[in-house]
Amino acid sequence: MILPIIMAGGSGTRLWPLSRGNYPKQFLKLHGENTMLQETISRLNGLEHSPVMLICNEEHRFIAAEQVRQLDVKHSGIFLEPVGRNTAPAIALAAFKAIENNEDPLLLVLAADHVIEHQAAFLESVEKAKSLALQGKLVTFGIVGNTPETGYGYIKRGEAIENGFVVNSFVEKPDLSTAKQYIASGDYYWNSGMFLFKASRYLEELKAFRPDIYSACEKAVEVQNSDMDFVRVDKAAFEACPDESIDYAVMEHTKDAVVVPMDAGWNDVGGFAALWEVSEKDENGNAFIGDVKSVDTKNTLVFGEDKLVSTVGVEDLVIVNTKDAVLVAHKNESQKVKEVVNQLKRDQRSEVTFHREVYRPWGKYDSVDNGERFQVKRITVKPGAKLSVQMHHHRAEHWIVVSGTAKVHLDGEERFVTENESVYIPITSIHALENPGKVDLELIEVQSGSYLGEDDIVRFEDRYGRVK
Repeated sequence: MILPIIMAGGSGTRLWPLSRGNYPKQFLKLHGENTMLQETISRLNGLEHSPVMLICNEEHRFIAAEQVRQLDVKHSGIFLEPVGRNTAPAIALAAFKAIENNEDPLLLVLAADHVIEHQAAFLESVEKAKSLALQGKLVTFGIVGNTPETGYGYIKRGEAIENGFVVNSFVEKPDLSTAKQYIASGDYYWNSGMFLFKASRYLEELKAFRPDIYSACEKAVEVQNSDMDFVRVDKAAFEACPDESIDYAVMEHTKDAVVVPMDAGWNDVGGFAALWEVSEKDENGNAFIGDVKSVDTKNTLVFGEDKLVSTVGVEDLVIVNTKDAVLVAHKNESQKVKEVVNQLKRDQRSEVTFHREVYRPWGKYDSVDNGERFQVKRITVKPGAKLSVQMHHHRAEHWIVVSGTAKVHLDGEERFVTENESVYIPITSIHALENPGKVDLELIEVQSGSYLGEDDIVRFEDRYGRVK
């Protein structure tokens, strides 16, 4: 049986300001009606497989769980990495978990942030790879490229075998001239970063070539802590694990690497030029998302989140407007967005990590306005959800209900607050907010005080496991 392993880590910095540390690209709706993670899961429809296993960062756990819940599909658990250690250790965690019950499934390793236009072709390549994987081969999927891309690594094929080819070599990202030679030869594929192999075979090869990674991951899974949908491993053991990709750790060394071609409209959406490529365009080559009006504009990507964006007489641009940041870049230079992100990190700017709208397991909040000693938020609480029982040392809060009904817990007492009513939460009072209704609870929160940071929260009870 195939066990899909979906890797949902990563920060997607080349798509800033859409993608940010606390809400990266794999959780965004960039192509299609669903998020990229949801598209990856839905792509498996038609393939006989076990419920998917997700691997993601600790800080993204509630986002991942909510997006799986929205699809109404079963999963095999959400593995939480205490720290990022690249793909080789992440896959090792999944492999150790997969063989716990004396089973040895085929692991179909997928990234959560790829676009694949042709689902049938994707599934066909996976089916072709199964027999090779069952024979103990480590299968990688090589994308049949039609353009000399310099942003991808390549796989050179060797002799033909059943449904694929022996891997001759893995090649780093080439310059344009070399990439043209690769495509013209027909012997090279783009390296997709997707794999199929037995869990036991991957661990055998990892132990042979990188025993340090194998040992660290083995120790990490010896101590597991299950919390709702989440599976945590020993943090100290995993922190000691080297940071390495599966290509460098295993695939470049094993003698059992094979490549199965895949021609399925694949794109890793590694930057805005790639996002423009996969987006629907008008007769002038423009991809407009949001409220956009244009005059004499060509081959331009515009993403407008919350306001009208107008363009006049421009060409080959990327224009991204979010609630708290604007990016304007030449499409051919958009890979350099990462340099902007590095500047923001050096300046310790919050925009590198947080959107103005922040998602929580109970709903979300939008920081509408702020100034000296005050902050205004619009808060949405999902039906049946409850914020933690908490208190603040430095701020008071006023809650004004816009729609729905709030159940307010305040210093041991409970009361209901309905539309157009308000309640005052004094400094140091113990309080909680709950939505007892069947529709979203919308309210405006006005904070006032000497310090308004999110770390001024002392939690006493929390149904989402956030009490330390």
